[in-house]
Amino acid sequence: MGGKTLTRADLAEAVYRKVGLSRTESAELVEAVLDEICEAIVRGETVKLSSFATFHVRSKNERIGRNPKTGEEVPILP
Repeated sequence: MGGKTLTRADLAEAVYRKVGLSRTESAELVEAVLDEICEAIVRGETVKLSSFATFHVRSKNERIGRNPKTGEEVPILP
């Protein structure tokens, strides 16, 4: 892996080039799609984008983290 990171702006630019919407409309479309995915996950729904990915909330146990400034151990709650 490694290399370039794909950003929202990159996605909007790709929509602009491939679909033919204006840059503003493309950015709004990307933002609307990402917002809908986030809202569905917050509602506890699974988001499945066939042939791409499935997103869902995973429960995790408490773990110990470390404050990078002080080195103090701090519990990270689920």
